[in-house]
Amino acid sequence: MGRTIVIGDIHGCFEELQDLLRVVELRTDDRVIAVGDLIVKGPQNREVLDRFIEDDRLSSVIGNHDRALRQYWRGEPVRLNQEQRVTAAELESQRERYSGYLRSLPFTINLGSHLVVHAGMRPGVPLRRQMASDLTEMRTMGANPSSRKGLPWYDVYRGKRIVLFGHWPAKAPRVAPRAIGLDTACVYGGRLTGYIIELNQFVSVPARRAYVPSGRR
Repeated sequence: MGRTIVIGDIHGCFEELQDLLRVVELRTDDRVIAVGDLIVKGPQNREVLDRFIEDDRLSSVIGNHDRALRQYWRGEPVRLNQEQRVTAAELESQRERYSGYLRSLPFTINLGSHLVVHAGMRPGVPLRRQMASDLTEMRTMGANPSSRKGLPWYDVYRGKRIVLFGHWPAKAPRVAPRAIGLDTACVYGGRLTGYIIELNQFVSVPARRAYVPSGRR
């Protein structure tokens, strides 16, 4: 039987993605799911998107940076930051191809025992009532869920499915009773981490270099 490999935030780090897929020795019957933020900040956004578009084994939920570009290309009144504008310009020559792919990305992927989401889940709220902003931006409980200061949502969450998420970079995976954070700061010079569900095993590769200063997280 194939494995299910969930990968943390890639952020355009295509070489590291390739390194990780080599380390896990990706097989034809494996499934790879990214926690979102496939693009923005790193150097090879087109290559990352092309790999996900062209390889049926690879899929992803939508991240906050992916979502910002999706909204922008839809004509919604969203203000892109500098890194997002650079990425939008990089992808402009094949805008239809890439915007179409981003439109296809769901907010969650239900794996039965596990649930993949980009940022977080509001504890005690049914999945169908979770807000898009929480799913793509949440870090802590309180009036400003995107804040890094406060009680992490995953310390409170006790849902029936283990949530696999990204969005909040750390030196090592964030392991809570019912959640696992997989963003290990690859684009900042950390590592790109994957989690093999069937083996309960982490696999990671080092970043080739820091593409963004760590102070800009």
